[in-house]
Amino acid sequence: MAQREVKQAFVSNLNGTSLGEVALGSFLAPVCLILRAFILVLYYQAKGTLPLPLPLTSHVLLDFSVLVLPLVLSCTLLSSVLLQVIVCLTFMSACVFCYIYRTSFLSSVVWPQKIVNLLQSHVEFHQVPFVTLFRVFVNLKTAISILAVDFSVFPRRYAKTETYGTGVMDFGVGAFIFANALVSPEARRRSISGSKMSHITKQIQSVWPLLALGMARLVSIKMTGYHEHVTEYGIHWNFFFTLAIVRVLASVLLSVLPAGQLWLFALLISGFYQFALETSELKTFLMHNNDREKDFVHANKEGIFSIAGYVAIYLTGVQIGLYVMQPRSQVKDCLKMLFILFLGSLLLYAALFICQTLVEPVSRRSANLPFVIWSVAQSLFFMSCLGLADMVILFSKGACCCRFLPSSMNFEEKKLTPLAYKNKGEIERLCLIQAVSRNQLLFFLLANLMTGVTNSVVDTLSCSNLFSVCVLLLYMFMNCLVIYVLHICGITVKFW
Repeated sequence: MAQREVKQAFVSNLNGTSLGEVALGSFLAPVCLILRAFILVLYYQAKGTLPLPLPLTSHVLLDFSVLVLPLVLSCTLLSSVLLQVIVCLTFMSACVFCYIYRTSFLSSVVWPQKIVNLLQSHVEFHQVPFVTLFRVFVNLKTAISILAVDFSVFPRRYAKTETYGTGVMDFGVGAFIFANALVSPEARRRSISGSKMSHITKQIQSVWPLLALGMARLVSIKMTGYHEHVTEYGIHWNFFFTLAIVRVLASVLLSVLPAGQLWLFALLISGFYQFALETSELKTFLMHNNDREKDFVHANKEGIFSIAGYVAIYLTGVQIGLYVMQPRSQVKDCLKMLFILFLGSLLLYAALFICQTLVEPVSRRSANLPFVIWSVAQSLFFMSCLGLADMVILFSKGACCCRFLPSSMNFEEKKLTPLAYKNKGEIERLCLIQAVSRNQLLFFLLANLMTGVTNSVVDTLSCSNLFSVCVLLLYMFMNCLVIYVLHICGITVKFW
């Protein structure tokens, strides 16, 4: 069997993992964020200032070591002990928090009053840090997975499923759509200038980079003979085309649908699509894999028909974005928002259990109703975990009077001195998360290009586990370094 067929078989016919294991992975990034913040807080307590010495080097190495390295190890060498890894990191963070608590609160007999004051404190809300964190970590995990899946050290249960199941990479697809919707113009309540038709035309024009990237990926794959998993999207289709078409269709719908009932229309779209799957020959058509040569629709049926499910995810993401982006002045209001997100996740998981019992299991291949519910439920759960981590970091900053930490919520300042304002900007400039957030599409494109280059240079299937992890770390470090340098230089790459 040719090498191309061997690699294609390696990523095919997989069944995924459990819902619990995917949910368990949601705790890793928040714990890493808290640990990174506590390291900076300890340094601030010791020296009374930030950033770290040799800031350009020390901050990127800290962020890579604490935020990216655990993500790589958790889906490779440490995948079988993921729970123990999370427990150990949580224990380390708890110990540091206890130290911060003792040195900050214990000296005062009125520490309960300080906690009450923190709850009533006002926060800056021109941005929602955990939304940025969600989008960045979805991008980071996607970048890791698209190359790691070609190595044998990557667990097969994490890869995309063939027909039914819940793989970690299956969630990544839905989460990517959801993340884009969270910061869409509609979610941020940007007013539409001109007529609705001109707005739709503008949105159509804005997706040309995605279409161009999709065409470039298609041509490069066909010319190089790069292995491809046909049942993901089809023979000619890829995720860039899905992103572009979902964005256009969603813009059309959002121009006519009432903002407050987007979740209802998302439910109707996914519900009618599921009804069509159950009552017609559509499901058999999508799952049958021996008719690819008939025409374009048969060749790319997964990519074409799954758009209905992705549009439903996108509309729901806009609805969540509208809620999350609402101005909130106090810490307790933010905690209430996180509780509602977590409660929504639990309710959706209950609905998912009913759907999987009475209808059919989750299927990324068809993007059916259970897949839509699972994608949104897991996204809300991950967001609430990141938001809770942000609250822990905020409380630690309030305890030690550390004003600024990168990619976290800040207490409202009446008036910043020029020095404090400069210090805040410098800390954000040195943050890897802010670097990825600044050029998200470029990071995703760079990861795809580096994946192709790595596969052409390295025989991924014959690599040892240790060598595979070293390759993945080098690959991620190069991706992050390019984006970090652009951020340091203040460069934002726009394709339109």
